Amino acid sequence: MSKPSGAAGGPAGLRRRLGVSDAVVIGLGSMIGAGIFAALAPAAHAAGSGLLLGLALAAVVAYCNATSSARLAARYPASGGTYVYGRERLGPFWGYLAGWAFVVGKTASCAAMALTVGSYVWPEQAHAVAVAAVVVLTAVNYAGVQRSALLTRVLVAVVLAVLAAVVVVSLSSTASDAARLDLGPDAGIGGVLQAAGLLFFAFAGYARIATLGEEVRDPARTIPRAVPIALGITLVVYALVAVSVLTVLGPTSLGDATAPLSDAVRAAGADWMVPVVRVGGAVAALGSLLALILGVSRTTLAMARDRHLPHALAAVHPRFEVPHRAELVVGGVVAVLAATADVRGAIGFSSFGVLVYYAVANASAWTLTPEEGRPARVVPALGLAGCLVLAFALPVSSVVSGAVVLSLGALVHGIRRAIATRG
Repeated sequence: MSKPSGAAGGPAGLRRRLGVSDAVVIGLGSMIGAGIFAALAPAAHAAGSGLLLGLALAAVVAYCNATSSARLAARYPASGGTYVYGRERLGPFWGYLAGWAFVVGKTASCAAMALTVGSYVWPEQAHAVAVAAVVVLTAVNYAGVQRSALLTRVLVAVVLAVLAAVVVVSLSSTASDAARLDLGPDAGIGGVLQAAGLLFFAFAGYARIATLGEEVRDPARTIPRAVPIALGITLVVYALVAVSVLTVLGPTSLGDATAPLSDAVRAAGADWMVPVVRVGGAVAALGSLLALILGVSRTTLAMARDRHLPHALAAVHPRFEVPHRAELVVGGVVAVLAATADVRGAIGFSSFGVLVYYAVANASAWTLTPEEGRPARVVPALGLAGCLVLAFALPVSSVVSGAVVLSLGALVHGIRRAIATRG
C-alpha cells in the first residue's frame, strides 16, 4: 500500500506532541458533552423504556468501529481518519465518500453543539451565543492543538464533576424508583434501533483520536490504547447518568424533556443544582465543539492535500503548526449553520453521515491481514452491519437529507473524475 499523503515528516507535516492521556481527553471531550446533554432525550422519545437497550446496542457498534479504527489508525497515522483508510484499502472513491460523510456530518454536529451552548447559557439568544462560541473556539484551535488539549482537560473535569453530582442526587432522592427501569410495551424493535442510531452520535467522539493520527506520539501504541479507554469511560458515564435520570423521570418524561438533567435534579428536590447543571451543559457542549472543530479541520486538510477539496486548504501554519486555512473555513461554515440550524435535526443528519463514515472504516479493516494487525473478522463484520442498520433506522427526514447530500458529493466526485479522464 502507498504511504498516506502528507505523512509526518513531509514538507507539510504536523508535529507529533500528543500522548495517550491527551488523546483520551480529546475523545472524552467530544463524546460526553454530545451524548448526555443533546442525544439522551430524543433517544428516550424513540425507545421509551427500551432506552438502555438502545444505549447497549450503540455501545456494541461503537466498540466494533473503535477497534477497526484503532487498528487502521496505527497503520496509517496521518490526518484524515477513515478518509485515508478507505482510500488506501478500498480505493479513491470510498476514501472520498468517507471523508465527505465525515465533513458534512460533523459540521452538523458542530452546529448542534454550538446551539446546545446557546440553549444553556442564554436560551433567548441561543443562536447569537452559538456563533460567538464557534468564533472563540476556532481561535483556540488556530493557536495550536496542544492548547486545545489543555483546555479540553479542564472542560472534561468540570463536566464529569457535574454528572457525578447529578447521579448521586438522583439516585439518593425519594423520587427515585427502580421500577421505572422495567421494560414496557413501548420498547419496540424499531424504537430501540432508532434510539441506538441517535445515541451513536454521542459515541462518535473517538474519531477525533484517529483523525489526530499525525499529531500523536508513537501512533501504533498510542491510538489503540487511547480509543478503548475513552470509549469505556464514556460508556460507564452514560450508563450511570441514563439509569439515574430514568429512575427519577421515567421514560416518558425523559423523552419529552428539553433539559433532562435539569429536570431530573428538580424532580429529585434539588432545585439549587439546576444552575450548576446548566453550567455543566454549556461546558460539556463547549468541550464537544472544541474537539469537533479540531477533527473536521484535520479531515478537510487531508482531502485538500489530495485535491478533493480546494488545495489552498492544505496549508499548515509555519508558527502554530495547524491547518489554519481549513480551520478558518470550517469555523465560518459552522458559524453560519449555528445561526440558522435546528438542534434535533442536526443530530439525526450527523448520525447518518457518521454511520456511513464508520461503515467504510469497518470495510477497510476487513481487508487488513493478520500481519497488519487485523482484528477478529467478526469485529469489522458486525460493525459494518450495525452501521448500515442503525443509519437506516434513523428518522426518515434524517435518512433522506443525509442520502441526498452524500449522493451530491458522489456526483461531484464522478464529474471531476470524468473531466480528469477526458483531459
